[in-house]
Amino acid sequence: MTSRPAILIARTVFPEVVERLRQHFEVDHNHTDTVLSPAELAQRLQGKAGVMTTGSERIDAALLAACPGLRIAANIAVGYNNFDVPAMTAAGVLATNTPDVLTETTADFGFALMMATARRVTESEHFLRAGLWNRWALDMFAGAEVHGSTLGILGMGRIGQAIARRGAHGFGMKVIYHNRSRLDAATEAECQASYVSKDQLLAQADHLILVVPYSAESHHAIGAAEIAQMKPTATLVNIARGGIVDDAALAVALREKRIAAAGLDVFEGEPKVHPDLLTVPNVVLTPHIASATLKTRRAMADLAADNLIAFLTRGEALTPLN
Repeated sequence: MTSRPAILIARTVFPEVVERLRQHFEVDHNHTDTVLSPAELAQRLQGKAGVMTTGSERIDAALLAACPGLRIAANIAVGYNNFDVPAMTAAGVLATNTPDVLTETTADFGFALMMATARRVTESEHFLRAGLWNRWALDMFAGAEVHGSTLGILGMGRIGQAIARRGAHGFGMKVIYHNRSRLDAATEAECQASYVSKDQLLAQADHLILVVPYSAESHHAIGAAEIAQMKPTATLVNIARGGIVDDAALAVALREKRIAAAGLDVFEGEPKVHPDLLTVPNVVLTPHIASATLKTRRAMADLAADNLIAFLTRGEALTPLN
């Protein structure tokens, strides 16, 4: 009798998802939710055909060489900068992610973070909690207008388009975007969005939201030079990936009021945050929670599980990356 394939669930997931995977596989579940070191991950993957990963687990050439039996890594995320996809392809290992199921939830959060940044929500809450609110003033925490302002989007994939629709249809915003390739006319019309160069995007946006995938090309796509092109009244929001913004340069720009404020859900080297960002008041900081609703996180885990089941039992893949 042929034994069932063995898989590793690298971080804690919903018990219902674990149980469903146990119906098909021998499951090693890291239920303590500790982040495995590269050596620990390689050790736990011995004899495993598949692994369910998060952004915490790096799948690269060194790990693949140490785990010759691995056939699939299913990421519980739409992003996959923790995957060396060319190395996985060369090793014959399938990479999958979880697109579509988190689009609307992430767009909601991106828009919420932009509004909190523009209207100085975090800054004013800290002021109130510190017991400093003892009178009203006409200019007290006066922020930037959102309705009718210019929304700039860098990266116009599914999430960028969803943010554009919220801005144009819900808040009467003028939407401009820059992308590697221009959208078709019908999609632009649906989003009421106009394509501009990156320089125009930086110069014209009142609120700039980053939704571009991380790659070597997009590393520090927003650094000191790019921030210098923005309006001093502008806000910057990053819900894409850490490393797209030069966090050190951003902290300097915020302290020196070169831009009005920033909202960040992702960071270079997270969960570590650049210490200078923790000392400037005009920034809203959240711990990578843009997709964090129970419904969406469950859908992400289910899709990763579906990819493992489909590939290891039927040789199919629902959302392959390679």
